[in-house]
Amino acid sequence: MSATENTSATKKQIHLAAHFPGVNNTTVWADPRSRSQIDFSSFEHLARTAERGKFDFFFLAEGLRLREHKGRIHDLDVVGRPESITLLSALAAVTDWLGLAATVNATFNEPYETARRFASLDHLSGGRAAWNVVTSPDAFTGENFRRGGFLDRGDRYTRAAEFVATARELWDSWGPDGVPRPFAHHGQHFSIEGKFGVPPSPQGHPVVIQAGDSGEGREFAAAAADVIFTRHGTLEAGRAFYADVKGRLAQYGREPDDLKIMPGVTFVLGDTAAEAQEKAAEIRHQQVSPQNAILALEQIWGRDLSAYDPDGPLPAVDPDPDSALVQGRVKITNALEIAAKWRALSEAKGLSIRQTVIETTGRQSFIGTPETVAAELDAFVQGGAADGFILVPHLTPGGLDDFVDQVVPRLQERGAFRTEYSGSTLRSHLGLRTPVWKG
Repeated sequence: MSATENTSATKKQIHLAAHFPGVNNTTVWADPRSRSQIDFSSFEHLARTAERGKFDFFFLAEGLRLREHKGRIHDLDVVGRPESITLLSALAAVTDWLGLAATVNATFNEPYETARRFASLDHLSGGRAAWNVVTSPDAFTGENFRRGGFLDRGDRYTRAAEFVATARELWDSWGPDGVPRPFAHHGQHFSIEGKFGVPPSPQGHPVVIQAGDSGEGREFAAAAADVIFTRHGTLEAGRAFYADVKGRLAQYGREPDDLKIMPGVTFVLGDTAAEAQEKAAEIRHQQVSPQNAILALEQIWGRDLSAYDPDGPLPAVDPDPDSALVQGRVKITNALEIAAKWRALSEAKGLSIRQTVIETTGRQSFIGTPETVAAELDAFVQGGAADGFILVPHLTPGGLDDFVDQVVPRLQERGAFRTEYSGSTLRSHLGLRTPVWKG
């Protein structure tokens, strides 16, 4: 895609966030530069790099149970690392400006405790806290909790919406005079009353992030979120998503700038376009090893396919829609449709299992020289496809270094990205209004 540089003083500014890698096969663990996803030094390195690059925030995904594949712990998992808010509280002490976003599940937590933890993080960080609200669909994860995984899809979003509204009631229960007032919430999912134990935090409310592309997720984001974390691979798809979600805001009394749309993206840089493409192909082959190709296929097919050759053809047998082979993942409800598409692609291009998985499971979003990548990122934002990006590097923890050193200066030269922080809170970085007290 091409980009035309807008040099006007009103050029839309790009927002950037750093996603700590380690999810699924995104991270190339075999690379000798890859380091621990447990040691604090890894998190500190990425956070300091993001702050050096003037990023808006640092983002941590989280799960609540180690996933299983064929009855064994899945070894490509984000769950096996420190709890997010604890970790971000430590990072607050070694950063000064960077926003700190933690993922906390609304299905298996409670509003009072969650509101208290995020208000505390907001105080400790001087107004830099953000809450990524997620829900959980499965009883497998629920076994770790008293409640169990009993909520269906619709109820999960209903509970999440009430959860966020209740947390905001708690944050608002302290008045501008600094005096706590009694709160009382009695709804479908929560019935609580008392006094909230933490004074108003520096940015009023922590920033609320919602991740999801479904219709329910889009509606929830339009009603309640400050940022939506999404995925779309083309400029056209991004524009369609952007227009759809922004178009939903007015019915909730909100303005377009009240919700920032930030897709998760990957990148590969090279001194030339050819070098970048070569590096991208190498990374994809490292991410989708022969073992990983079979694992990815089994997640779709729901069958033990260990006897298949990753360099051979796709299975002729259809997926098992009732399989319990994989536990802890969102259940794939259209496995037959996906299998049909993969078979058609494989037959049309003569692809093996591994080649098909490489082709279908997420190419890098932006590949090229630093100047080209900067231009394409700018084109997405100026073209109405995004407000910014959550970058997911393929290396822990140094995968963001080249982007900050080579792409950020070019974005700044284009007038599309800050050269210094202009405020101290995450809301100020994102250009979000301070919440109006509703006590």
